Amino acid sequence: MAKYVLISLPDTLDSLKATIADNGTVVPFTIPNFKIGTLDALVQQADDLTKLDSACQALAAKVGDSLRTLYDGDDQKADGQKVVNDKPTDQYLRSFAWNTVRYRVDKPVGELVAGLQKDLVTIDNDVKGKLNQYNQVKTSLATLQRKQTGNLSTKSLTPIIDPAVLVQDSEYLETHLIAVPKTLRKDFIKSYETLAERVVPRSAVELAHDDEFILYAVTTFKKNSAEFEQKCREQKWTPRQYKYVEGGKEEEKRELERVGREEKKVWGEALRMAHTGWSESVMIWAHVMALRVFVESVLRYGLPLEFVPALIQTNSKLVKKAKTALDTKYAYLGGNAVGRDKKGKITKDDAALTSEMAAAGVGGHGEGNEYTAYVYYEFEL
Repeated sequence: MAKYVLISLPDTLDSLKATIADNGTVVPFTIPNFKIGTLDALVQQADDLTKLDSACQALAAKVGDSLRTLYDGDDQKADGQKVVNDKPTDQYLRSFAWNTVRYRVDKPVGELVAGLQKDLVTIDNDVKGKLNQYNQVKTSLATLQRKQTGNLSTKSLTPIIDPAVLVQDSEYLETHLIAVPKTLRKDFIKSYETLAERVVPRSAVELAHDDEFILYAVTTFKKNSAEFEQKCREQKWTPRQYKYVEGGKEEEKRELERVGREEKKVWGEALRMAHTGWSESVMIWAHVMALRVFVESVLRYGLPLEFVPALIQTNSKLVKKAKTALDTKYAYLGGNAVGRDKKGKITKDDAALTSEMAAAGVGGHGEGNEYTAYVYYEFEL
């Protein structure tokens, strides 16, 4: 999984590239100049964007997990679906451009935040609805398949039972189908006749067997049926519910085939929706992060708008070196809030200022969400 850093500095892109050196690839991350409201509004928007950022991250992660699930854990196939606006995800981020048609830059920041949140909720509901539908169909298919392939205590008896062995249309008698573990066969033969009252003597007939169970038919009087079945359960013998239906075997086969076709169809629909969900969630997330960078840059660096936003593509190992290099060069931006010793550790921290920045939803997000002297966001995709 690639590691990214979104950063904003009152410096040049060339200077930033020189600072990062071989610890990552630095590219411009173009952000429009949005309409700026009051300071109070910016502080509230910073807080709203922090929450929305977390929601975007959660949705992207959920969609990514769904893609892996749809491909039975095949990461390579799942990654092949992770495109944004018909571009590989990393290419989309490296060439990010604000969608001015969908999110007009002449709108106030608050309206843009509300629009992004609405779009995120919509795609979340769409993905969730289609995946829930697929999971229901998948469960139905698995249930039908288990009936065909399970043992005699669970599988469908329709293909097994010859209706001639059943007592049918009798006012007094009833046939019970009992799945008995092979290890308990002798106990069953020895005791089934005395398990309850009015069990027809010597009525046990073996109908089928597999590696684990033997299926018997036993006849009792109807008035003692419930007692007999309950006693069977106490002995760990499994009474099977079965009612003969003419043509039932063929109907089961048709149902299995129908649900199998439905599962394939809905799988394709779910895959397309997850593909769209990834594109939409990452696109919305990128726009949310762009707004976060803009709002925090205004809060941090003030007016006029003289800051350079950039994207750093790196990995989990090199990002620490990149952060150290950035802290070394730009610690002065923190004023009294940040001072560092030779090891890069904070030696002086204006607690009041740090608290104010955190309350405003700003302060940079390095490892552990510690305060940074500049606009800094790490994320993975």
